[in-house]
Amino acid sequence: MSLSMTQPIIRRLSPETVNRIAAGEVVERPGSVVKELVENALDAGARRIDISAEGGGLVRLVVEDDGKGMSPDELGLCIERHATSKLPVAEDGADDLLNIGTMGFRGEALPSIGSIARLAITTQARGEGDAWTITVEGGQTHGVAPAAPLGRGGTRIEVRDLFYATPARLKFLKSERAENQGISDVIKRLAMARPDVGFFLTLDGRKRLSVAAEREDSPQARKARMAAVLGDEFGDNALEVDQEREGVRITGFASLPTYSRGNSLHQYLFVNGRPVRDKLLGGAVRGAYQDFLARDRYPVVALNVELPTDQVDVNVHPAKAEVRFRDSGLVRGLIVGALRHALAAAGHRASTTVAGFALGAARPQGFNAPPQGGYQSAPRPPSATAQMAAWGTPAEPVQPAVFDPGMSARVEPEPYMPASAAPAEPEQPDWPLGVARAQLHETYVVAQTGDGIVIVDQHAAHERLVYERMKKMIAETGVERQHLLVPEIVDLDEAEARRVLDRAEELAELGLVVEPFGAGAVAVRETPALLKKLDVQGLIRDLADDLAAYDQALSLKEKLEDVVGTMACHGSVRSGRRLTGEEMNALLREMEATPHSGQCNHGRPTYVELKLADIERLFGRR
Repeated sequence: MSLSMTQPIIRRLSPETVNRIAAGEVVERPGSVVKELVENALDAGARRIDISAEGGGLVRLVVEDDGKGMSPDELGLCIERHATSKLPVAEDGADDLLNIGTMGFRGEALPSIGSIARLAITTQARGEGDAWTITVEGGQTHGVAPAAPLGRGGTRIEVRDLFYATPARLKFLKSERAENQGISDVIKRLAMARPDVGFFLTLDGRKRLSVAAEREDSPQARKARMAAVLGDEFGDNALEVDQEREGVRITGFASLPTYSRGNSLHQYLFVNGRPVRDKLLGGAVRGAYQDFLARDRYPVVALNVELPTDQVDVNVHPAKAEVRFRDSGLVRGLIVGALRHALAAAGHRASTTVAGFALGAARPQGFNAPPQGGYQSAPRPPSATAQMAAWGTPAEPVQPAVFDPGMSARVEPEPYMPASAAPAEPEQPDWPLGVARAQLHETYVVAQTGDGIVIVDQHAAHERLVYERMKKMIAETGVERQHLLVPEIVDLDEAEARRVLDRAEELAELGLVVEPFGAGAVAVRETPALLKKLDVQGLIRDLADDLAAYDQALSLKEKLEDVVGTMACHGSVRSGRRLTGEEMNALLREMEATPHSGQCNHGRPTYVELKLADIERLFGRR
């Protein structure tokens, strides 16, 4: 059998086939088409972009901008493969792929779209009175022709019957609703990256997004755009991020840990204004928050990495959603540092949505709004001290203290004293978390502030405080240890015991001294002094489980947050323990002085603050 019969002859593919192959890389779904067309509009200097779609983008897509437009000659070239005005030319006359400052540069989008759909482009150059149009259907081009003037400079692109020339692709698309969501997500990302441009999105005749261009480039304007796109809740719970190092700058906003989601779809990352889905950037965000969130929770962030164009390669994939950094370590370290700096500056602040959820849950069942004039709002008490006197509890000046779980926990309640008999009290300092008034169910501390109440989960709050103290101690002086009068013997299976004992030296550095005690048993002789009454049995078992998930090559210091978090959880004051007034107030004062105390080690809130006005609305007093 001859070679010619067993092996196909090499041949050149037709231009139509080449375009359709390229379209498979560039145009995956309707959202991809919208992305390419809107990015072209941005590169053309548009300040307003209108997008509309029908039938999930498969029936009809229209993108119209007020950019600089094109001449008839440029219009004829723009639908040819690898024809572009965006790729810069180096000093030696060669195309420069290492200094790309535009969104597009490959010259593939328009010919790829035209090869699989019915494409019509109408354009009018700025300052010109004539408009021109060209159409492409399934790769077949109809020449440039005069068109009705647009009335201004700009371009209007209409795409109909997407994928009609490649019907097999239709089988791999999602539902119309899912494709609409994909288009909306693309526009949201671009709108967040460019607050200086107005974006107006209409899907099947319904307005989905309408944001006008911001007049100035400032943190306030950028935050307003984020709130307009992501909602007011994000604006209320976003921390500004702005750090620079060695020519690389990180700007944007990141959510408080208590404002988190169940997946990473709400993380919007940009490089020089280009939306990207980069594992390096996503991993850096995860690393910055690992101290504050459980593994199944993700923060909401919108971050832009600005750096010289020769320090990043955007020519990695035709979709341009992936990038490569020349100094990836610098970028990752800057993101982690910038986010942790912003989180530290937030102090004990917690998400506003926590209070909103609590109020929603507390709303009385079957409550009907009072008739007009039915309820009268009570006069607001003049100060927190007057309210404390009315409660009949004499208040003493509260001194800052460190909450100590080893303090005596049980105290008999003071007898009730009517307001008329309450002694005069000195003016109280305006503590952010108020003054402790009660403990409910031996679990929740209720404090009174000047304009509301605060409810604290004593275990979650103390867990975070112990954790922060241990981290600080490890960094500065090392962990002080306390000897147990009688060693604690923990029975494990042999594999678990081996995992714990193999890390004995590293655990000793964290204040936990363990020794073998027969087959499958571990003797604990010393524990961190900071943890006081420690649940040793539960701690060792949890550590054995945690160590099973760690790479043996990793030191415990590299997993410090996980190990210390586990130890802090077992050494914190438990739910069900009664606290004295001094202990409760000491807990509140230390929370105010400790960064990140608004959430526990797993990202759950440690306290809920309810304003008096909100509580009054619950009772129809407002």
